[in-house]
Amino acid sequence: MDVVNYIIKRVLQMIPVFIIVTIVIFFMIRLIPGDPAAVMLGSKATPEALASMREKMGLNEPVVTQFGIFVKDLCRFDLGTSIKYNQPVASLIRSKFLVTAALTLVSTIFSVLFSFSLGYIGGIKKDKWQDQIIRVISLFGLSAPTFWIGLLLLTVFAVNLGWLPVSGWGETLPEHIRGLILPGITQALGVSAVLVRNLRNNVIEIKGSDFVEFAKSKGLKGKVISIRHILRNALIPTTTLLSLKIAYMLGGSVVIESIFSLPGLGALLVNSIYARDYAVVQGVVLTFVIMVMLINLITDIIYSILDPRVKLA
Repeated sequence: MDVVNYIIKRVLQMIPVFIIVTIVIFFMIRLIPGDPAAVMLGSKATPEALASMREKMGLNEPVVTQFGIFVKDLCRFDLGTSIKYNQPVASLIRSKFLVTAALTLVSTIFSVLFSFSLGYIGGIKKDKWQDQIIRVISLFGLSAPTFWIGLLLLTVFAVNLGWLPVSGWGETLPEHIRGLILPGITQALGVSAVLVRNLRNNVIEIKGSDFVEFAKSKGLKGKVISIRHILRNALIPTTTLLSLKIAYMLGGSVVIESIFSLPGLGALLVNSIYARDYAVVQGVVLTFVIMVMLINLITDIIYSILDPRVKLA
């Protein structure tokens, strides 16, 4: 019951944040230079056609009036209609959401596999050859730009070896999975580098703590001490950092989806910004905001599970 009450309380706290973000998004997008009607119709459009397009897009109204219409539609869960794609924004986002969500999930899985295993080994084997290799790998992940890693993986595993597709999402589930492997690894490498260093330092610190020494004196097996005492406590701060990195990966999907030609929300956002498609930009950004807030909520719940001393309130 405490979890339910906490979720309700957090959702109520999210409402003011959502309202502020909505206001900022609406007015910031209108600060982008350029006339959306001219972008849509091209440089050869007649003044009459431009005036008609501005009226169709609601640009003839004062900005405050436009905002009022936007809020009214938003309260009815109506995100408007895309001028560029000529379809409701909500259905457009639904069709692209799965790609971005799947990419973020795959990237998170790879990040957890890489960072939790390497970080723990690096902490346990401090200053030994295993730790030295892991630290070099982490330094590479921190230093190399994401787009460079993506192009390198594409060249090696897609172009030269032909093991994985060069780009695209595919039509079937196996094709979806194969199409997400390289993007997921690309996004996970930079994130894992930070998590590995964090978890390694946590393991080193906790390994020398008094309660671990007490557990050893009680005669507990090494595997029990490693899992129940060292790893579990080391994961507490790393879990918080992981949630921040998941939010970072959502934003980073813009770059990843462009490199690998994935039809997700990131690519949709970039194309809509170029086209000055206000409705789509607003809808996509609001979707990202909601996803980040939900990730933070889930992280807090997981945090309380890992550390019983943390109470949900």
